[in-house]
Formats: sequence, structure tokens, C-alpha cells
Amino acid sequence: MAKTQRAGFAAFFWEAAKIALDSLRKNKLRSFLTLLGIILATTTLIAVTALIHGMNRYIADKVSNMGADGFRVVRMAWFGPFDPKKFLEMQRRNPQIKVEEYEFIRERATQLKDVGMMASRQARVSFKGESVDGVDTQGVTDNIPAINNVQVDLGRGITYEEVRRRAPVAFIGNDIRERFFKGRDPLGKALEVDGRPFEVVGVAKALGSVFGQSQDNFVMLPIETYFKSYGSRNGIRILAKANGQEHLAAAQDEVRVLLRSFRHLGPAQDDTFSIFASETIVSLWERLTAAISAMAVGIVSVFMVVGGIVIMNIMLAVVTERTHEIGIRKSLGARRRDILSQYMVESAVLAASGGLAGVGIAWLLAIVVRNLTSVPMALPWSSVLIGVGLSATVGLFFGIYPAQRAARLDPIEALRVER
Repeated sequence: MAKTQRAGFAAFFWEAAKIALDSLRKNKLRSFLTLLGIILATTTLIAVTALIHGMNRYIADKVSNMGADGFRVVRMAWFGPFDPKKFLEMQRRNPQIKVEEYEFIRERATQLKDVGMMASRQARVSFKGESVDGVDTQGVTDNIPAINNVQVDLGRGITYEEVRRRAPVAFIGNDIRERFFKGRDPLGKALEVDGRPFEVVGVAKALGSVFGQSQDNFVMLPIETYFKSYGSRNGIRILAKANGQEHLAAAQDEVRVLLRSFRHLGPAQDDTFSIFASETIVSLWERLTAAISAMAVGIVSVFMVVGGIVIMNIMLAVVTERTHEIGIRKSLGARRRDILSQYMVESAVLAASGGLAGVGIAWLLAIVVRNLTSVPMALPWSSVLIGVGLSATVGLFFGIYPAQRAARLDPIEALRVER
């Protein structure tokens, strides 16, 4: 009995859906204008979702290269709405990170798996008469590439001994290899950084770009060599990894206590440094995307309501056109709920068709934007289901009144209507 009922409902649903699709096919222009609001709403919803989803993955994979268990200690970092007064206060209050502070943390921290130090500046890099300005020149301890998830593609990284004895060696990014050594082996060659020669000992695997900004345009030098050339008073950062993701908060707290102790800060005094981890960046981004999502929901809601009203008007016109047909069906035994269900299903299928069209347009848009620009787009399947489901729901809701009007028609009066 239950199987028979389900089979009957399925047959009824497909019959109503076929009528809706047939109506779409016969009246293409009217159908397009009817569904324009739904199409725009779904396209907007899917496109914004694809952008946010792609950006979330992008932020997690590329912008934050610290990993789930890594964090940084810097002179100052700013998250959230910019406050010029507070920024100037931090700039005045927060001293530069010192080498002694790094050593103090390295010797006493118990919650850290690894800790390193780096400093950086822009420099001119030259090779055999060719040069390029604006290269990110980094002074690093030997463990910084591992902490920063930078892998070796050719040769090796900088060693502890090279850091200790201020060796004139360099570990270069892929952009520098492509610029000076394309088709050649760079190992053992002498690069000049601001006029000083450095032997290339290794090349990093390509990191790609972030928002169109290359992450491979760098040269790493032993940090003691860097200090010898540029001094150790400015730009030092401490990079650390906790013993595990579950110990990240404890490790950050420990480093905060150690650094406050070194700087003799009292309980009532604010930190004179900043500590941040990957989750800080991701959390900030999620707050920003929440505002974008809220705005998109508002726009989508307006489009959906407009589209729903248009569908309701068209369905009222369809009911008027089929009044004689409804009268015949009722005279042959069709029940009110049969007529009601038919027109509600037809309205839902009509709106869902607009939703599918919107999904298709958004999908093509995402592919074009991803391939032609540096903006990341990723289309989650859940958003496709939500887009089509929401469209069908809107069609179902705004189809209630036309369906009720059709179901309440008197069969005798309906049969009198001229075809």
C-alpha cells in the first residue's frame, strides 16, 4: 500500500514537473523574464559563497604559513579596525625585539618544539651585471625555513655553523633562480646583495603568490651575517612552534610571561609586544567575511522576494489561462488537493530551474575569475544544494496563493470559461 502511494506521488510529481518544463520551453522569453530575479539571486549567492570559500582556503593555505602550532612575536601587530591614536601609542611604547630576548626565551621555554629568529629588509640583488631591486632579504637562524614551512628544492638550507661563523652564503627563492639562473645550476654561484658577495647553497620550492604578490622573491642569509651587514637594532621577529596544536595557547602564554619578565613589566602594564598565530589571522578574516556574507544575504533576499512575486503573478496568469482545463479535471474527479499540489509543484520546479541557471552562471563566473585573475574561487557543493533548494522553496511559498486559487475554482463556472 505504502509503495503504491509513493509510486503514485512520484508519477504525479514528475507529471507536474514535466508540465512546468514544457511551459518553460514554449515561452522562453516569458520564462527568462519570470526567472530573472531568481537567477540573479542564486548567481549572487553562489558567487559570494565561492569567493568566501576560496578566500578561506587561500588564507589557511598561503597567507598563514605558520601552521596550526606556530606563532610569532613581533614589535607590534594590528588586528581589527584601525585606530591611529592607539597605533601611535604602540609605536611609542613598544621597543624593538632584541637578540637577548630571543636567547632568553630559547633557553627557558618548555612548551616550544622549536624557536627561531629572523629580520628582513628590501635590498638590491645582482649577478654578473644584472640586478633587481626590492628583494626581500632575510636574516635567519638555521631553523627558520622549517618553522616557516619553506622546503628545499635544490641544494640545502643554511646550517647552524654558517650562522655561528657569519658565513657569506645565501638560500634563495624561486623568483631569484628564474631571474638569474634560468636553465643553469645556481649552486656555488656568487650573488651580490647590496654589493656584498654571497655563495648560493640552496633554492627553495616555489611558494606561489598571495593576492598577486610573489612569495618567492627572497634571499635568506645567516642572521649573524645579516647583523654584520645591516645591524641588529631593527626588525627582529621571533618565530616559534608549540609542542603541538593543543599546546599552542600554553606556549603563547609561556612566551608572553617570559618576555614580560625580561622587560620588567608590572601586572597592571600592557604588553609592549604582540603575539599572533595562524588562528588570529583566520579569525580576523572570518569576521570580515561574516560582514560580506550578511550583505550578500540582504541582496539575495531582495532578489528572491522580487523573483517570488514575479513567479506568483505568472502562476496567476497560468491559472487564468488553464481555467477551462481545471474545470475539466475537476469534473473528471480531480480533488482540490490534486490541483493544489500540481500548481505548487509547478511553481517550485519553475523557481528551481531559475536556481539551476543561476548556479551554472556562477560556476562559469568562478572558473573565469579563477583562471584570469589572482582572486581564488572555490565552489562548495553545499552552496549549490542551498541555492537550488532556496529557489525551490521560494517558488513553493509564492506558489501557494495561485495554487489555492486554482483549487477553489468551481468546476461548472470553470467549464463556462471560453478556451
